[in-house]
Amino acid sequence: MSGHRLEALFVVAVTAGLRQGELLALRWSDVDLEQGWLRVVGSLARRRGAGVSVTDPKSARSRRRVELTATAVDALRRHRQAQAAERLQVGPLWENCDLVFCNRMGGYLMASHVSAGFRVVLERAALPRVRFHDLRHTAATLMLARGVHPKVASEMLGHSTIAITLDLYSQVTATLQKKAARTLDAVFRGES
Repeated sequence: MSGHRLEALFVVAVTAGLRQGELLALRWSDVDLEQGWLRVVGSLARRRGAGVSVTDPKSARSRRRVELTATAVDALRRHRQAQAAERLQVGPLWENCDLVFCNRMGGYLMASHVSAGFRVVLERAALPRVRFHDLRHTAATLMLARGVHPKVASEMLGHSTIAITLDLYSQVTATLQKKAARTLDAVFRGES
């Protein structure tokens, strides 16, 4: 993934759990790299016969503020510098859409381009082929497996209810239940 033009997009996807459409509609004005957060306010949608447009996020809870990891902030800083160099090369042909993740002319990046780039990264790293959306699942699974409260994970993912998060990631909650049982065992045995 390192060095790929879309590296920052992949990093934000796996560390923040944003949907692909949310990533493709993200604007620099919705990102605060100094404070380490971003706001999800739209989603890029492709409508047959109507082209692309930014729509409201999937649900009311999908409009959200998401804290970024230091890894994501670093990747976004490098990405912004690379994007500035691309903008200089293109000059007046640059489409000033303020997009964080854009095509080489500053316009909307197509989901098919993201998927193709992701496949290339997986092949180069000799990793199994998975869907781009699986980065979102990975983010959720890692959060829950590492003890992030399900309510917090649900808010970061933009799920409309915590039940959706728990239903989708029930395989992780089974592991968490075993951990909870061991924790309670330790309490009742007088261990700290």
